[in-house]
Amino acid sequence: MKLVLFGATGMVGSRIATEASARGHQVLAVSRSGQSPVPGVTATAADATDPEKVAQLALGADAVASACVPPRDGSDPRGPFLALNEALVAGVRAAGVGRLLVVGGAGGLEVAPGQALSDQPGFPEAYLPEAHAHRDVLAYYRTLDLLDWTYVSPAAEIAPGTRTGRFRVGGDQFMTDDQGRSFISAEDYAVAFVDELEQHGHPRGRMSVAY
Repeated sequence: MKLVLFGATGMVGSRIATEASARGHQVLAVSRSGQSPVPGVTATAADATDPEKVAQLALGADAVASACVPPRDGSDPRGPFLALNEALVAGVRAAGVGRLLVVGGAGGLEVAPGQALSDQPGFPEAYLPEAHAHRDVLAYYRTLDLLDWTYVSPAAEIAPGTRTGRFRVGGDQFMTDDQGRSFISAEDYAVAFVDELEQHGHPRGRMSVAY
């Protein structure tokens, strides 16, 4: 497949680029720096908030993926992050690409019906703005009828680690292991993400990944 990946140089985006490239997919790695996250992967500089540029880069792709994250400059990230995703969708549609896969957040996962993780007592206050930004974006995607999107939520903790290829895939529910920990390595998250790219198992919905 030809995949156009925005946010390709971040912790998660670089792992997705590595995994997709290793499986033989053609990856165009897009970031503001234009640096290649993986040797041999084509890279370019662009801003995902520019729908015309998104459309130009996405033309002819089988799928577009976004590993972009909300702004972390201390301002409220909800509006800017939603605007970025709206621009991304506009560009993808203009290019005629049918599929968009999005790196999501864990805060909106349900610990019980109608109860989000980020609403629970003890949820770290420092992460609330980013969690709310991700929840707004997921709500936006759920309003879309003319685009085949998938929103991929990680576990509560995601960090560089080992690629094992062994993990659980869920839906809207928050998952923990036998010790009550919710964790996934960035490498295994990327495996699940590229699996979804290939298998198309969660059209127009959210999936989650955890050990």
